[in-house]
Amino acid sequence: MVRLRGEYLPQHTLYLDNRVVEGRLGVAVLTPLRDEQGQLWLIQRGFIETGPSRSAPAAQTPSGSVEVFGEWQTTRRGGPLYGDNQEGLRLQQMSLIPWQEMLAPISYQGWLHATEGEGIFIPWWQANVMPPSRHIGYAFQWWGLTLAALVVMILGGYRLRKDRIQ
Repeated sequence: MVRLRGEYLPQHTLYLDNRVVEGRLGVAVLTPLRDEQGQLWLIQRGFIETGPSRSAPAAQTPSGSVEVFGEWQTTRRGGPLYGDNQEGLRLQQMSLIPWQEMLAPISYQGWLHATEGEGIFIPWWQANVMPPSRHIGYAFQWWGLTLAALVVMILGGYRLRKDRIQ
């Protein structure tokens, strides 16, 4: 869990497009935060509903010093992108490039998925962590397929040998 204290830079807020929470369409709010040491952090503040409208979203941002808590995520290259990543205030994929053009570079190559603190909205993102039971299930599945293939090979070899003798 990461704890940050600083000030949001609401004029540099962008929105990660096409997020869905409980069947509702919206965006994830991405706002830079300048911490007490002057470093810039990108804060993913949560989900706001926009519906199918393509008008520019707007999120309330607290002013002054705030404290946020969350999980750190490194930014990775997304899937295929058809066209520009940024359309107005909306991003199609997570990228730090738009903020590097507006501000000094973000201090860390990633973003904070904020779960608690001031200015936080509905969480939409969850880590995709496979529990150990799924690994055991896959292991049994593959060992079962291996055993089935071995049985088929032994029975097939026996039948071929039997057919050659006759």
